[in-house]
Amino acid sequence: CLSGPCGGRRGRVEAAAIMSAALEKPQIISHIQKSLNYTLFDCKWIPCSAKFVCMGNYARGTGVLQVYEVCQGEAVLLKEIEKSKPIKCGTFGSASLQQRYLATGNFDGNMNIWNLEAPELPVYSVKAHKEIINCIDGVGGLGIGEGAPEVVTGSRDGMVKVWDPRQKDTPVANMQPAGGDNQRDCWTVAFGHAYNQQERCVCAGYDNGDIKLFDLRTMSLRWEKNIRNGVCCVEFDRKDITMNKLVATSLEGKFHVFDMRTQHPTKGFASVSEKASKSTIWQARHLPQNRDIFMTAGGAGNLYLWKYEYPAQRSKMDADNVDMGVAGTVTLLQNATISTQPISSLDWSPDKLGLCVCTAFDQTVRVLIATKLNRV
Repeated sequence: CLSGPCGGRRGRVEAAAIMSAALEKPQIISHIQKSLNYTLFDCKWIPCSAKFVCMGNYARGTGVLQVYEVCQGEAVLLKEIEKSKPIKCGTFGSASLQQRYLATGNFDGNMNIWNLEAPELPVYSVKAHKEIINCIDGVGGLGIGEGAPEVVTGSRDGMVKVWDPRQKDTPVANMQPAGGDNQRDCWTVAFGHAYNQQERCVCAGYDNGDIKLFDLRTMSLRWEKNIRNGVCCVEFDRKDITMNKLVATSLEGKFHVFDMRTQHPTKGFASVSEKASKSTIWQARHLPQNRDIFMTAGGAGNLYLWKYEYPAQRSKMDADNVDMGVAGTVTLLQNATISTQPISSLDWSPDKLGLCVCTAFDQTVRVLIATKLNRV
């Protein structure tokens, strides 16, 4: 019967069921693709708009900011601003929703804040570091996180500095190695734990695999861990709540998810690790509308969409009756290869579920849509 009509019908039914199950999963769709004439380092959605900003450098060694608007399936260039130094990174995290100022870090160690409506001169500028600013993050703006609007920068000079745009020239906090210690290249920084006016933490990742968590209230090192590979990206699932989860990505395709709710005196935070691919994972970004879904972007031009599942109990007692965390599990929802070159940056739209923008080293910016995220 298997080779007869009923066998053929059963095969078609099974194939249809497999296809239906595949289509029930979230899909990653490339909506807009635009080739540009410069190297792209970062991109960010402009809050409360259909616009995004791209940052990078021209071959002639100057920096560039471009503002695009998504309009009828096209990315329309609205503004292009050339600057004297290449721009490495940017954030809107410290700006109010009314102003929407962009804070950037450049190759010369300068941190500037720009009004994109009048971008000729920065509204705030400081020589933040002696060398290139690799990474930047903001908090206290956009209605996210309690407390003062602040920007954190990390640099090749090994320092992590926190800036208040209302205070000129001097950082409000400066985290640097003790005298005699080697200065490691800081590749990534992230704010978190900003759930009231007093509490706030900064997490930093370094080229030697160190992850350091600094408590800005007590001005102390709260926790550190080495994951044995250069840390490319760290991000809390939410900045404005009590620390919940932290994702750290690294060279050689591995990422770690730390449960930040329970800190053991000696073992630190519980974590789960996953090897996504053989190539570097450059970025990890949590979905603004669902903190348990995040996307990683890889060195082979691939995107992986993940979901974190909590364990039945998030903490347990160890042999000495001390609370320790229990890590959950990570499930791959979907993956897609969209480029032949590494994906240098990725940003979810805060306003539209599943809409994201990413840049790659093939000098292309892409607007992507991840479907069915409300069903997972």
